[in-house]
Amino acid sequence: MTDQAFAAMVERADALLPRLRDRAARTEELRRLPPETERDLHDAGLFRILQPKRVGGAELDYVALVDCAKILGRADASVAWNLANLASHHWMLGMFDKRAQDLVWDKDVDALIASSFIFPAGRARKVEGGYRLRGSWPFSSGVASCEWNMLASVVSTEDEADGIEYRIFLVHKNDYRILDTWNAAGLRGTGSNDVEVREAFVAEALSVAVGDLAGGPTPGCAVNPNALYALPVFSLFPYVLSGVALGNAQACLDDYVDIARHRASIYNRTKLADMQSTQIKIAEASAKIDAARLIMRSNCIEAMADVRRGDIPDMAAKTRLRRDGAYSVNLCTEAVSLLFSASGARGLFTTGVLQRQFRDAHAINSHIAFNFDAAGTNYGRVALGLPSENLTL
Repeated sequence: MTDQAFAAMVERADALLPRLRDRAARTEELRRLPPETERDLHDAGLFRILQPKRVGGAELDYVALVDCAKILGRADASVAWNLANLASHHWMLGMFDKRAQDLVWDKDVDALIASSFIFPAGRARKVEGGYRLRGSWPFSSGVASCEWNMLASVVSTEDEADGIEYRIFLVHKNDYRILDTWNAAGLRGTGSNDVEVREAFVAEALSVAVGDLAGGPTPGCAVNPNALYALPVFSLFPYVLSGVALGNAQACLDDYVDIARHRASIYNRTKLADMQSTQIKIAEASAKIDAARLIMRSNCIEAMADVRRGDIPDMAAKTRLRRDGAYSVNLCTEAVSLLFSASGARGLFTTGVLQRQFRDAHAINSHIAFNFDAAGTNYGRVALGLPSENLTL
């Protein structure tokens, strides 16, 4: 990744913020991204930040996902969520067999791909030439805009001695139907609806085993040799979306500081900026946000450096990545909650952005990747010499 290419992408993302802020209310009303927002993201090249250069993508380092999501999250967390989520699927497709990549990108390099990585939601069985897949998957963000979907499934076999296999299947939109289920308190504009596959054949080349995504050479490395496509996918899973929480929290802090500089208490006319409690809350919230940023970015940068050296993280390192990903987003949520509480009744009005930032922060934090109890328990197990309970690492 060149500094110049990265700086140009950041500049284009930053230029979108006024428009995204103006559309935020409409995005919530639509419960999906407005068409003009999708077009803006396409025109800026943001969906393709991790796509291989061989098909015209930017092929930036993994940390760009955090940084670009952070920028857009300052305007609208729903937009940032869909951008980061859908951009990450170009990265993952770069790890599939070349035949899968060609099927998608030879037709349309801008084709969007949704996902649902909830393995128990699907059942697949091996057949000649591929798999038969069925299931019903929740939380497929941005699915209405997508031509394809990456759906996770357990592979069933007749011999229990074969053990459990987790695989991801690339499925065309003609083989699933979208269920309009996304009526949520937060991240309302992400269109994270359910999808259902009643019975579909998925060719072998359109599927990849989770074990092939655990770090090191992937099927796609034959044509995409960049270390980006040899990263451990599910160890880094939290960082696909953690930048959304970071940008949302930073926007909340910036708005709070701006208001505190100019407003007086309605009860005693004391300037908020002169109140020690205001000063302390700004310090605490900003410390949480800064710490979260350092954790997210340093882990992504370190992961790329390790793979470039040929170092594959062991289970202790993988559970640490998951622990830190959850913890850093929890810090962002704590910062937003602190500022929301400090804002008093002003934050309750639906005409203001604070209530949306608060709702979005908690919606982000509800993702399983940011559940610290789950991530922390698994980290502790491995630290104590017990096997990992996360079968995707």
